[in-house]
Amino acid sequence: MSDASTRFTLEGRAALVTGAGRGLGRSIAAALAGAGAEVWLLARSGDELDHAAASIRAAGGRAVPVACDVTESGAVARVIGNMPALDVLVNNAGTNIPEPFVDVSEEHLDRLLDLNVRAAFLVAQAGARKMLADANRRTRGGAIINVSSQMGHVGAVNRSVYCLTKHALEGLTKAMALELAPHGIRVNSLAPTFIETPLTAPMLARPEFSKWVHDRIPLGRLGTPDEVASAALFLASPAASLVTGTSLIVDGGWTAQ
Repeated sequence: MSDASTRFTLEGRAALVTGAGRGLGRSIAAALAGAGAEVWLLARSGDELDHAAASIRAAGGRAVPVACDVTESGAVARVIGNMPALDVLVNNAGTNIPEPFVDVSEEHLDRLLDLNVRAAFLVAQAGARKMLADANRRTRGGAIINVSSQMGHVGAVNRSVYCLTKHALEGLTKAMALELAPHGIRVNSLAPTFIETPLTAPMLARPEFSKWVHDRIPLGRLGTPDEVASAALFLASPAASLVTGTSLIVDGGWTAQ
């Protein structure tokens, strides 16, 4: 039996992380690089990407920053096509616009569907095509991680569209897992609770909202980006070699209630 360091290594592997300029994406990219992967970081902001890549390199990792809008499917396909190989895809880019269901505009509906569902689907599709083009994929294996949310398993007020998009991502994950399993490609989702990131900071700055969140997490605290990154590393690594078609919920117990 191999030791833990072997089971969690990504040496010799190439990984792609979308939304990697900050927040969860940046932490996940750093974790994969720390495990030995060459990590390609995608996001719209070149400055944020450069800082993230520099941080990875300073820690001894390998990072390739690429400014790219994931809603531009042609650009994404070109980036992935130019990679020498792809072993791990972390489909992380996404957003949220909290508002009452009856006030949701078509503009906001389309924006979330475009990024959280359509772009996520096309990124996953391009990544799977790249993996399938590898003649040794069946023995080499591969991992696709769709970053979902605890809101892909439950509902919440003022989050109707976000819940819609994340439930869709959970369904996509299961269907992808079934189709790609014969090729040695595992597909899972990662479903965090509220995490301290730039995306959640404005919401959590409101005392009443912060209390509402904390009261619903049995462990009594928010999650950290590093905790989510550790879960992503597990799903990406050989340690999860029999794990596919499921959701790893990192929520402090929120969905257990």
